[in-house]
Formats: sequence, C-alpha cells, structure tokens
Amino acid sequence: MLWVSAASHVCAQSSRRPLARALAQSTLRPRCLAGTSTALRPLPACARRLFASSPDDSSGGSSLGDEGSEKVASEAAEGSRGSEADESKARSALFALPLYRKPAFPGFYHVIQIGDMEILDFLHALRRNGQGEYLAGFLTKEIPKDLSESSQSEAAEPLMAVPPASQAAQPDKASRSLRKDTGKVASAEELVEVGTRLQVVSMAMHPSMPGGQIVVMPTQRIRRLKALSKPAEGSPLCAVDTELAPVAEVPADNSQAANDVRALHHEIIATMKDLLKMPFMYKEQFEQVIKYYNLDDPLKLADLVAGMSSAPRTDLQEVLVAQDSVERLSKVLTIMKQDLENARLQSQFRSQIEDKFAKENRKYILMQQLRHIKRELNLERDDKQSIIAAFKESIKNLGDAVPTEATKAMEQELSRLGHLEPQSAEFNVSRTYLEWLTAVPWGKTTQDNADISRAEAILNEDHYSLEDVKERILEHMAVSFLKGSIQGKIMCLVGPPGVGKTSIGKSVARALDRKFFRFSVGGLHDVSEIRGHRRTYVGAMPGKIIQALKITQVSNPVILIDEVDKLGRDFRGDPSSALLEVLDPEQNSNFRDLYLDVPVDLSKVLFLCTANVTDTIPGPLLDRMEVIRLAGYVYEEKLAIANQYLIPQTVSSHGIKEDFLKLQPEALAELIRDYAREAGVRELRKLLEKITRKVALNLVRVEESKRELSVIGVDNLRKFVGQPPHSSDQLFPDGTPSGVVTGLAWTSLGGKTLFVEARGRVPDEPSSNGESSPKTEASEGAEPAVPKKRLPGSGPRMKVTGKLGKVMGESSEIAMTYARLFLREIDSPNDFLDTAHVHMNMPEGAIPKDGPSAGVTMTSALLSLALDRPVRRDMAMTGEMSLSGKVLRVGGIKEKALAARRENVGMLVLPMSNQADYLELKPYLRAGLTAHFVDHFDDVYRLAFEDSGAPMLASSRGSEVVTIFTPPEAAPPLPQAASSAASSAGAEA
Repeated sequence: MLWVSAASHVCAQSSRRPLARALAQSTLRPRCLAGTSTALRPLPACARRLFASSPDDSSGGSSLGDEGSEKVASEAAEGSRGSEADESKARSALFALPLYRKPAFPGFYHVIQIGDMEILDFLHALRRNGQGEYLAGFLTKEIPKDLSESSQSEAAEPLMAVPPASQAAQPDKASRSLRKDTGKVASAEELVEVGTRLQVVSMAMHPSMPGGQIVVMPTQRIRRLKALSKPAEGSPLCAVDTELAPVAEVPADNSQAANDVRALHHEIIATMKDLLKMPFMYKEQFEQVIKYYNLDDPLKLADLVAGMSSAPRTDLQEVLVAQDSVERLSKVLTIMKQDLENARLQSQFRSQIEDKFAKENRKYILMQQLRHIKRELNLERDDKQSIIAAFKESIKNLGDAVPTEATKAMEQELSRLGHLEPQSAEFNVSRTYLEWLTAVPWGKTTQDNADISRAEAILNEDHYSLEDVKERILEHMAVSFLKGSIQGKIMCLVGPPGVGKTSIGKSVARALDRKFFRFSVGGLHDVSEIRGHRRTYVGAMPGKIIQALKITQVSNPVILIDEVDKLGRDFRGDPSSALLEVLDPEQNSNFRDLYLDVPVDLSKVLFLCTANVTDTIPGPLLDRMEVIRLAGYVYEEKLAIANQYLIPQTVSSHGIKEDFLKLQPEALAELIRDYAREAGVRELRKLLEKITRKVALNLVRVEESKRELSVIGVDNLRKFVGQPPHSSDQLFPDGTPSGVVTGLAWTSLGGKTLFVEARGRVPDEPSSNGESSPKTEASEGAEPAVPKKRLPGSGPRMKVTGKLGKVMGESSEIAMTYARLFLREIDSPNDFLDTAHVHMNMPEGAIPKDGPSAGVTMTSALLSLALDRPVRRDMAMTGEMSLSGKVLRVGGIKEKALAARRENVGMLVLPMSNQADYLELKPYLRAGLTAHFVDHFDDVYRLAFEDSGAPMLASSRGSEVVTIFTPPEAAPPLPQAASSAASSAGAEA
C-alpha cells in the first residue's frame, strides 16, 4: 500500500482572504515572493512575442496578428491575476502547467517540485508582474519516458502538499535531486482535457541545486477549450482557454441515487477505518488529515481519498473527470479497496520478515549473553567467529576513505580466513595480514596548526638561531594555508653532529601540530626494512614507513629518516633505491609496500632527512630532497644555547636545586673556547653534565643541613672537567715562519683552520777534491752559489704528507708548477724551487684530507719558502688554483668563516665567485672579519706579502679586489651565564 503524505491541516475550499491571512502569519515565507499586486501589469515581452506567433489549436484558428496577440496576452494576464471578478467568469485564459505523476484534486494543498529553471524563472517573472496567481493544472496524456523507467520508490514519491506554514514550504535540503513533477510539453495537445485551476500560494528556490518548488491550492475543476499559444523560447508554458467544469452535486434525499451515494459514502468511511488499522506507509500523516477534514461531504471525501492514493494516474484522472456523484464514489471505493489489499499484503510480508529478524535477533541476544557468561567465568576462547566478527567491525569503522583495492583485499582475505582452521599456519598468516590492513589509518589526518605566530614561537622556543630551517618550515605552512590543501614535502638537514638536526624534527612536528616518528637508516642494508617483506616469508612484516603510520595512527605525520648518508648496500638490496619512491612527491601517493601489496597514500607525509655530508648520498635520491645546511654555531650562539637550554635542562635532569650550583660567565666562556670547539653543542652538553654530576656527588657526601652553594669559576674549572684538550689551533702563536700559511678547510664536523708547512733544501753537490759542499737552505739567506753540474737523479723533487687524497695531491702538483713560473716573474735569479727538494706537510696526519680548496694555500706556502718571507699572521685563505693562476670557487664558506672567527683570524682571502655565499651569512656571523675576494693569484700574493718586503708585481692580471669589512658591533651582545635559579625556565632543547 503506497499512500502519499498529506497536510496536517487541510483547508476546505473557501475564499482566498482567510488563506492570505494564514500566509501572512506563516513563519516560513518563501523568499522569492513577498506578495502579489492587484494592479494589472503587462506580460513579459517574451510571452507577448510567443502569443503573437502562436496559432490556434485544432479548432482551426489562424495565426494571431499584433492586435490579436495583445488580446490573448490580456486574456491570459486577466486569468492569471485572478481577481474577485474573474472567479465568477466561466471562461478564462491561463498558462497550463503540465503534471506528470498525478492530477491535482481540489480542496487541499499540493507541493509541485520543478527541476526546470526556465519554467521556474517564467513563473517568478509572472508573479513579479502580478500575473501568476492562477495556473491551469492538466495531467499529461503520456508519462515521460525517463519518469516511466524510474524506480517504483521514486514514482511513488508523495505529490500531496502540506499547508504553507509547515516545513514543506521549503525545499528539502537533504534530498539529492528534485522530483520531476512537471516539465515542458510541445503543445497543449499532449495534455488531457479536464484539469484543475491552481492558485499559487508560494514559491521557493532550492538552496543547493537548480530548481525549486511551488505550493498550490486547487480550487475548481476546469476544462480545456483551445490552445492560445505554444511553448517557445522565453515562455515555456502554453496558454490555453479554459472554462469551469460542471460541479457534481449530491442527489436529493428521496431518490435512489441519493441512497447509492449514502451507501458508497459509508462504505468508503468503513474502508478508511480498516485501512487505519493497518501499518501502511504515511499512516501518521493520514490520521492527522482526517482529524481536520470534514468527512460528511461525500464528494470532498472522494477528492481527499483520490488525492492521497498512489493508484495509477489513469485511474485518478477518471475520478477527476467523473461528473456523476455515484460514478465518482464508485471509482474512489474501488481505488480504496485496492489500497487496502495492498496494505494487507504489505503487512503480511512485513510480519514474515519481522518474524525472521526476531529469531535472528533472539539468537544474537542469546549469543551475547552466552559470551558475557563465558567472559565472567573466564571460559571465553579466541575462536574463529569472534575473530572474524572483530575484523568486520574494524573494517566497518574504517569508513569510506579506504581505497577500493584495499577494500577488496580485506574482503578476500576475510573470506579466506573463514575457510581456514584456527590451528593451521595459514590462519595466523591471514590474521596478521588483516591486523595490519585494519591498523593503517586510511584517510585519518590531524588538523595542521593555522597560526604562523604560534609556530614561529614554538620553533624559537626549542632552538636558538637556525633561521634558515625555521624560515623554510614557516614557508611550508604558509603555502599550505594559501593553497587550502596539505602536501607532504621532503627536506634534508645536512650539517655536522650536534647542531640539532634530529631535535629540530620534533620541533617541526610540534609547530605543525602533527604526530612525530623517527627511525634511523644508518648502516641499513636490507631493502625490506623500507618496503617490507613479501608474505611468503616466515615472520614477514611491513616496512618502517607503514609501521610509522600504524604507530602514529594518522596519514600526515612528520617522519624523520635519520642518518640517510650512511645507508648500506649488499646482496640483500639497495635501501637508497627503495627510498626513491618514498621520497618522490610525484610517486608516493600510491606507495605499495611489499607486505600489504595495496596502494598507500604518503603524499601528505612531511619527510625530514638528516645527514652529515651529501657526498655519500646517491645522486637520484639527493635530487628528490630539498637540502638545508646547518653549518654549526659560533661562540656567541653556543653561549646563548648553554644559558637558555643546556644549563637549565642539565640541572633539572640531575635533581640539583637552584640554590646549590652557580656557573660563572668566565668559566662558561673558557669551557666553550678551550673544551668544546666542535661545530655543535653535544660536547658542551657532556661537559655540563660532567660538572653537574660532580656537584651532585659533593652534595650527597655531606649532610643536608651542611650543603653549600657550589660556584664553578675559572680557578676550579679544571677540577671538574680536567685539562683543556685545545689551547689553540694556532701552532705558531708568535707568528708563522717562512713556508707556513694558514688555510681554511671544511670537514664533516664543521669548519677548521688548516696549516700548510713547506720546507726544502738544495741537494749536496760534490766538489773537485771529492768532498761534499755544505747544505744550503732557502731559510738561511745565503747568496746563491755558482751553478754547478749536478749528478744524474739529483734534480728538484717534492714530497707531500698528511694523509691527503688524490684531489689534494693533484692540487699540490699544480701549486708547485705555478709557483715556479710565478717565482721567475717576480725574482728571476731565484731558482730554489727548480733545484731544491721540497717537503710539504699538513698536520694532524691521522685525519684524511681531500679537496681542491687548498690550492692557493699551497702555492703561497711554496712562495713563502722560496722567498724566505712570512705571510701575514692574521690571514687565512681558501680557493682552488688553476695552472693559469685563476682562483676558482670552493664550498663550505659558512663553515670556514665560523672557523676563522673561532680562531680569531681577522682577514680572509676568498674566491671572487664565493662573494654571494659570504654575503648570505648573518652580520653577527661575519662580525670582526675582513674578507677580500680575488679571482687571480696575483692579488693573493699582494695581500699575503705586501708588508714582508717581498718583491711585488707592477700590476695585477685579475679584476679589482672586493673587500667587505663587518664591524665587531654587528655581533649580538653576549648573554649572561645563567645560574640554576636564572635558568629554571629554560625550554627543552
């Protein structure tokens, strides 16, 4: 039984003035109509053009001219406006509204949903001109094809309306599409002859989709006489000439027809009561309607029953057309009997289904009780059914974010699990696989922090300096805000140990409000640690990436891949190749772990990698990462980090109260200068922990009442940390001798000053009496001897020591070749480099050294040896040397500048092409340094030897030297050394 929802307050056919008052009191007024005007306004121009070009209907009328079109338009306007005088007229011209599903019966409200915006706009235009108060509603002869092929549930949607004051006056926002209650027809011939006159009560647009709905009150039955116009562009409804249909009347009381009407009336009421006993659809609405509807009038009752029935549209049209009261009531009673029979069948089917569900529900309840009893008695076992039920519940809780392929894999594995015995090995394999699939956070993400100021405050709170890294993270957040979407990025932090590469990953996660996961790949050889094992192996499990998602339970964590430069490679695979897919933003949206074998989206993950050097990272992998270099900290930065982070954290972690430890500023300065010279602060932390442990031991050795404040100063610092391992890198505190030049080098531990030593002697030559002549050395300053004939094999030689690499060995040969040529230019009689045996050495021979940046340093050392003139004592240099004397670009300028400041070197000689790298340094990092940028060795020679009395060139073959001096005032003020009391509020490092 399919019944249609009806109005909770059904209005009998009455005058329009009570209706207007009801509309004025309504709280849900349609937003498109504020009322109608009683003044006559002309039709829209499109409608006038339509009337002017529309022929008459089948009655054979001719086309209308200008005068005729004005007449038709006037008639339609008068009929649509519906004044009081029009109601008394038998004929009127109205716009015909086609009805697809069922006819409209007079006496109560109907809701007609309109999906065609052209029709709705046309009706709005009529109402704005005061001409659309009345329409003619006619059922179409044939139902549209797309509507006839729709589902039964859609075809049975309620067409009956509710009063305008109810919620139905507004379109249903939750519906996905509008019902197709009306539409366009080609001509009036597609409409039936008998319809109803519709009074338009309200209109409303749908808030989220094209179309809307109108609420109408059918007033009278009408008959279509002829067509006045056809639908055209701008006027989708045709205008028709209508007349009022004869009104059916109840026969007199003393006639046989009256008895038949009375009997049919009583039978309809009895059938209605039987119908109310059945649990049919829309029963509640039907009960509300009959409370307020007058059931004494048999003809109005017939219209009500026909309007609420979901009988075929042809049967309902027959009820509308029937003029004889007995015929109309007979047809209505037949329709009600069919509805009652349908309701009984529906109730029978529902009872059968409910009985089936009741049995299953009873079984389910009993099983739940049994499981609860077993749980209380500790008798519950992890049987197969409970496992499958748990997996089904987990899959259901995953939601719709699971990819289709993953969903199919879960269903197939769950079906396979149901056919396996719990004792079999395959059962545990399938169970583990399903546990991993359901543990992956499919589509679950955390909301990123949207406050840039808060993120910046967190980064500054956790780390001092590191402006480059902080700025890059804030840039990533800003792009995400502007774009409105979150995208994962891959950043690689490269720097020496102890500069905070790993700890900054936690700060980034905290600043973004994301989960954090870290794993190290240092020494990793097995590719399965990244991509997982295949399920064919015993003990197989997913890789670290999937494990990170499972542990964090979000799809957008911050994953830190530590020590990426120390990846291994052997017969088990190349992990760096496996990382190519993980760290590629164009590929990781469909990352496929070998164990899960389903695509997993990693595009929202923020990957951070750490490395000490980039030389050992494969090129394709390095190309996928954005490298951010952390050069290390200078003295001022270490002092600030110690006061703000290290001292408060160390004191707090060792349980020492703030009244028992004080580290004087001078002691802290000496600790940084002579004990912790590395680029990072890890060694400084160890020294502070060592001091704190000794203070803690001294405190527990005495009674609590006798404990005193421990003050660590310069005088007793060695008592706590021992002798300083570095007094200074300056091997020659009184100035470098001839043949020794200070260079600048880059190492994996940061920048470092590097000395190049050159010594040489002229080999002995036999005299005429067979005795050897005395040894000569350039440093002795003796007059050059008269050239004598040398023995075979006694020519010039050069030996290089210091554990140098191949590139640095080649640089020494270039330096010797150019130094010989340059020496002939400035001092042609001096042939020391052509005759002497030269030994070049670089101290700290246990440390491997390689690279081209010591070329100018080696050349300067050889010339200093040959000329017996020392270079400036406060100068350090770096740059690659070419055979033509050009000074070429080198790397690590920031690290080398920091090393120069740490060793109190005031003047730097750098390649001209590194000027931009030097200017990128913050002013406080360059404070007190004078940098000279050269592109030819002529300028290096002039800067190094201009005050030593060495011969000078007349002019330089290079471009003009660029000198940049940064005053010492650019350095930040030194922070005060913090005692335990002053540093108790320090943040976590």
